[in-house]
Amino acid sequence: MRKLILQMQLSIDGFAAAANGSGSWMVWSYGDDWTWDPALQADHTALIASADEILLSRKMAEEGFIGHWEKMAANTANPQSVFAGHIRDARKVVFTHTLKESGWPNTILATGDLTEEVKALKKQPGKNMIVFGGVSFVSALIAAGLIDEYHLIINPAAIGRGMPVFDKVQGILGLSLVNATAYPSGMVVLQYRYAG
Repeated sequence: MRKLILQMQLSIDGFAAAANGSGSWMVWSYGDDWTWDPALQADHTALIASADEILLSRKMAEEGFIGHWEKMAANTANPQSVFAGHIRDARKVVFTHTLKESGWPNTILATGDLTEEVKALKKQPGKNMIVFGGVSFVSALIAAGLIDEYHLIINPAAIGRGMPVFDKVQGILGLSLVNATAYPSGMVVLQYRYAG
């Protein structure tokens, strides 16, 4: 069975975005300049290469996630182009209750129950699946126990108030630490496996 991997940047105090939705505190906020350490860039690219399907919320898709990475993939002079190419080539699954058809290339819609849709996707052949966000979508996946592996990129910034992703968890979410890697920029990647 395929794994569902969450890759998400968090502040050191556990927020995925500021209260107003801003990610300006992130070391890399998905702009044209990839300001991460080369080793973190390589690790991040290897992670996306290990998946052939990306799960997205309707909101994230409509905000331009797919188009952004297609544009980055086309610019081979940009160091993000290889990473972006993996996103472009992966099948995207957009979870929605409102859209009737996909307007994006290599993208299908999932319109049923979240848990049932994800469980069905996990049973399909292929590589692992990855989810990048947004906050509400990821919170729902975590609360339903659907994330198998967490790759949490901890930024060296505390923001005080913001949007958490673990706020819908009922009881205790048991995780096992697989790896912890620190990078010169102050970023730390914590890799956990769901222990449930």
